[in-house]
Amino acid sequence: MTENGRAEVRLGAVQQTLMIPLFGRAVETGKRRPLVNDPRAVEIIESIDYDFARMKAFKGGARGAVLRTAMFDEWVRRFLAEHPAGTVVEIGTGLNTRFERLDNGTVTWFDLDLPDVIELRRRFFTDTDRRRMLPGSVLDPSWVPTVQASPGPYFFVAEAVLLYFEPDQVDDVFRLITANFPGALLALDTGGRVMAKGINRNDVMRSMGTRMTWVCEDPAELERLGVRLLESRTFAEPQPELRARMPLRFRALSVVMRALFRRVVRTYRLSLFQV
Repeated sequence: MTENGRAEVRLGAVQQTLMIPLFGRAVETGKRRPLVNDPRAVEIIESIDYDFARMKAFKGGARGAVLRTAMFDEWVRRFLAEHPAGTVVEIGTGLNTRFERLDNGTVTWFDLDLPDVIELRRRFFTDTDRRRMLPGSVLDPSWVPTVQASPGPYFFVAEAVLLYFEPDQVDDVFRLITANFPGALLALDTGGRVMAKGINRNDVMRSMGTRMTWVCEDPAELERLGVRLLESRTFAEPQPELRARMPLRFRALSVVMRALFRRVVRTYRLSLFQV
């Protein structure tokens, strides 16, 4: 704890990126019609010692993170409707609250992230009989037997995580999942060179010492790793069920992004694969 009574934050460079979606969800929760309602995010921001002032200059990125979260939520929600007693694994969970938003009372859930993130996370979340935090890298296969001991089918979510991996590390993540969880679903985001160039020039990202290192122009290319592409969407193409309940400001955001950032929107995609 710091002198002001708030939780101290000691995170590596890449791990600090978790603050962007956290900030975005907290701000969104204060809106009249929030796309993602996350009172826990508000509580966490008020409880940790971190300079969120610089995030205010990255409002567009934070709002995009909210839309991204909502789109991933929609896929997980669909999975749980079909497999209510299945298992969800959040790769690089950060301070996400997806379990709190989507828990159906029967799902088994694992939050996997590096030890420094899990140490911070344990200040706000507690393990239960259906929800556990796993400290470690997704590249370290020691987490695999723990997840395999839970009931299938499995859904893996890697939201804003693999973008910061080296290309060979991304391949290793795919190989680890395909070798151990046949039939599983995997949701992740990819970005092309135009997006990587923009992110790596962004002042907030540079202040964190973080760079986007994995470039993928077409998610279909990943089928070479033993997966099948089921669905791929841009911010301008949210799931129909999500679009139906989106506040007007997010519908307008999709239109503006499509018009002004055509190349970036086209090359940044959220994709769902089956192993």
